[in-house]
Amino acid sequence: MSASASTQAKTLVRVTDLAKTFDVSPPLLNRIVERKPKLFLKAVDGVSFEIPKGQTLALVGESGCGKSTVAKLMVGLYAPTRGGFEFDGVDAHATFETAEGNKLRSRIQMIFQDPYASLNPRWTVENIVGEPLVEHGLAASGSDDLKTRVGDLLKSVGLSPLDTVKYPHQFSGGQRQRISIARALATSPEFLVCDEPTSALDVSVQAQVLNIMKDLQRSLGLTYLFISHNLAVVRHVSDQVGVMYLGRLVELAPKHQLFDTPRHPYTRMLLDAIPEMHATGRARTPVQGEVPNPLNPPTGCAFHPRCPHANDRCKAERPNLGVFQGIQIACHAVTEGRI
Repeated sequence: MSASASTQAKTLVRVTDLAKTFDVSPPLLNRIVERKPKLFLKAVDGVSFEIPKGQTLALVGESGCGKSTVAKLMVGLYAPTRGGFEFDGVDAHATFETAEGNKLRSRIQMIFQDPYASLNPRWTVENIVGEPLVEHGLAASGSDDLKTRVGDLLKSVGLSPLDTVKYPHQFSGGQRQRISIARALATSPEFLVCDEPTSALDVSVQAQVLNIMKDLQRSLGLTYLFISHNLAVVRHVSDQVGVMYLGRLVELAPKHQLFDTPRHPYTRMLLDAIPEMHATGRARTPVQGEVPNPLNPPTGCAFHPRCPHANDRCKAERPNLGVFQGIQIACHAVTEGRI
């Protein structure tokens, strides 16, 4: 999509200063005996982004950076500690708690990481895919209309209507994920939150599932939030890419700009770790260090203990995400022109 088309696209999803803090304190008696204070984990700490209708924003980062927590906040599985999420101009989190919440949930659906764990092993495919239709009053349980609509949904993801009588264990991993996608599409949603939907699949099967998702996006006008740690997958599916580190966005840019000219040192580190066929024999720079303990994050910029460009300001002052040369970035070294 061209830059001009992107700017004209209607913003469907707007996230502002979204944060989620978990109380991970030991039981009260333990704290009294051991004289320890309460412990709080900032899983997401002030994330903001927008997704135009019909486009895909990918969130990437190492395990523990808060990607999946963002996904669960977006579908109402968690209530935010701070900030908000607007969907089509409506405060989504406030609406989830009202009588209109069910209607909004039908427009926002989620595809989970492990297709086998997210499907009830005791239910047939007809019950699994048809459940959202029944729950939202779109079809009656056991009706011919339900059977027809479930069959159509299965065909849309490359499966057969004859599969409705089977159980999840009778399918391969890729087929189970297609069933998960069919279930997510049952209520005709506009926005799909995809939490690492291909990470449990073989590479060849990943490509099939991703192609189905791209085809569905084009034909149905779907908007995606795509959570992944696989940058090769992100390059294939996204329009924008947000890089997360320890609960915060450190870089947010259009896909081609981020992959061609990464600015943040963490983004560069992640991209340099991707194997490339034509670079066989070239020395690779492995991802240095480990993600700090989120219960005791570093002062200043959270990435400074691993950053080769960190100085005293980086250690003392946390950079805010701001617009710089057409992208959003949180890095003193970039804004000061040191890299």
